[in-house]
Amino acid sequence: MKTIRARLTAWYAFTSTATLAVLFVAGYFLLQNNLIHGLDLLNAAEFEQIRSYLGTDLEGLDPFLIDERIRSTTDHAKTLFYIDVHKPGKVLFRSTNLEGRDIPDVKGEKKFNVVADSVGALRVGEFLIPPFDVMIGTPLLPVYDALSFYVKVCVVLLGAMLVASIVIGLAMSRLVLRPVRAIRETALRIGSDRLDERVPVAEVKDEISDLARLLNQMFDRLAESFDQIRRFTADASHELKTPLSLVRLHAEKLMINSGLSQPQRESVQVQLEELARLNQIIEELLFLSRADARAIALSPRPFDPAEFLREFAQDAGVLAEDRHVRFERTHRGSGRVDAEANRLRQVLMNLLSNALKVSPPGSAIVLDSELVSGTWRMSLTDQGPGLDAGQRDRMFDRFVRFASDADDRGSGLGLAICRSIVELHGGRIVAEAGPDGRGLRVVIEIPVREDLAQPTVEIAEQNA
Repeated sequence: MKTIRARLTAWYAFTSTATLAVLFVAGYFLLQNNLIHGLDLLNAAEFEQIRSYLGTDLEGLDPFLIDERIRSTTDHAKTLFYIDVHKPGKVLFRSTNLEGRDIPDVKGEKKFNVVADSVGALRVGEFLIPPFDVMIGTPLLPVYDALSFYVKVCVVLLGAMLVASIVIGLAMSRLVLRPVRAIRETALRIGSDRLDERVPVAEVKDEISDLARLLNQMFDRLAESFDQIRRFTADASHELKTPLSLVRLHAEKLMINSGLSQPQRESVQVQLEELARLNQIIEELLFLSRADARAIALSPRPFDPAEFLREFAQDAGVLAEDRHVRFERTHRGSGRVDAEANRLRQVLMNLLSNALKVSPPGSAIVLDSELVSGTWRMSLTDQGPGLDAGQRDRMFDRFVRFASDADDRGSGLGLAICRSIVELHGGRIVAEAGPDGRGLRVVIEIPVREDLAQPTVEIAEQNA
């Protein structure tokens, strides 16, 4: 069983039904003993009646007198009692319902169960009136019938108990696990951008409320750690910008100095390139830090996505042509999108740059756009080697790189910035396998105001 709820229900149903079954078994034996004890009392009462009929002068009684004194009473109760009176070596009396047969005797027992021929199971009591031995038997069939009915009732009740305990167990487990579900739902909502969320704590002091308090304390420490990291990133980035600018100024002055040899000029040029790259990383870290803190204010303006993509396709076509790759775009739907166009262009340019690095010459990069149902959906598909599922899940994390090209000197922050920009617009960005499992497709979805959407128009364009 995969869920705690199912296991709790199963254990509750099992223990409840098993407990009831044990009680029924104990009740069976108690009922059986009580019924048999009742038969023993009946046998004893019948014996007292027979003894009173026989009188006190037992030595002078012969079979004829015994028969005369007790025949009437035994015939009256022949449906209930089987009576056998004898003394050693001689039978003195048998009730007519015995049909001339003896009641079997069990040596050493005064109360016992036997099976008599043509009579069936009997509960027998053996009583001594010297010199006579009186054996009185009562049918056990009513006892067996009562026990059989008891067993049937118990089986029905056990089935009903099993069904009822499952229903009750499901309800109880749902009620018991409700705080756990609340903890799970809250924990799923908590992220780097929602560290103020906390697990609700019940007034009752139990193990679950203690767990909720412990988790809240952990989330407090995480929030404090995230704040410290953000402050450090922002402060360090600001503090690094000034000395880097000074180093860059001095390096540019050296480049102006005509007294440098060619190797020296090349070394200074490398320094300037690395400084530019380091400055770009700092800018990217600053952007991500502000995005995490929701300190970036977008300036959305309505624009036509078809015109936006047409302008982007001009630059994308030139970049693709330089890498001997085709760039194709399609767009369906008309209307306007309320977003910050420059930020979305940055996202598409970053994705295109990554696609160009992995696309073989002669392949195509396809940008597909659709504006429908309150969503602007764009997908950029390449025909490169693609990524496996695990890599696709991690590709938007910071400092994650999968490029095998030694000349690729990216910081590993570009896709993280893309995700931050898309999320700032209230959208989402995901990676999928390309058509037929080849290449990579990155999908962007941006919510659009319904009053800006218009009927569908399809535009297709290809740049060689």
